[in-house]
Amino acid sequence: MSKYTVFTIAGEEFGIELGRVVEVMRPQKATPLPKVPYFVDGVINLRGTIIPVMDLRKRLNVKPSSRKERIIVTKMHGEKMGILVDSVTEIIDIDDSQIAPSPSIFKGLKPEYMSGIGKVKKRLIVILSLDNLLTSEEMIMLDERKEELSPEDLS
Repeated sequence: MSKYTVFTIAGEEFGIELGRVVEVMRPQKATPLPKVPYFVDGVINLRGTIIPVMDLRKRLNVKPSSRKERIIVTKMHGEKMGILVDSVTEIIDIDDSQIAPSPSIFKGLKPEYMSGIGKVKKRLIVILSLDNLLTSEEMIMLDERKEELSPEDLS
């Protein structure tokens, strides 16, 4: 049995391992960065730490809602990263036996973004593979842009 943070994007439910979640926060204005992937909104200053924010809706090719609801600060590749989602709904236990392997195609999502599909009663929750949401090249690009800034630049 594992705990997952469940959130929504365009009405679909997604989950990430609770142990990878640092905190959930209200959105704040991100400072745009040049030369970063289109799905990275920019960076925010979180108590003196510069954190990139990825709009997960853009990354998953889902139309962003008009209101950006929550940022889930996660640990990805050993770094803090914010992911922008529509809403965070709950923390839930999912028995490992109730998680099916990722299908080759599921509602247009790339299979490498998923680690499985959790079945909870009549619900299907897409379990995301956080470390596969960014390629190594994208991580290096973000790190380089982040290093060019200091927290004072974002004040």
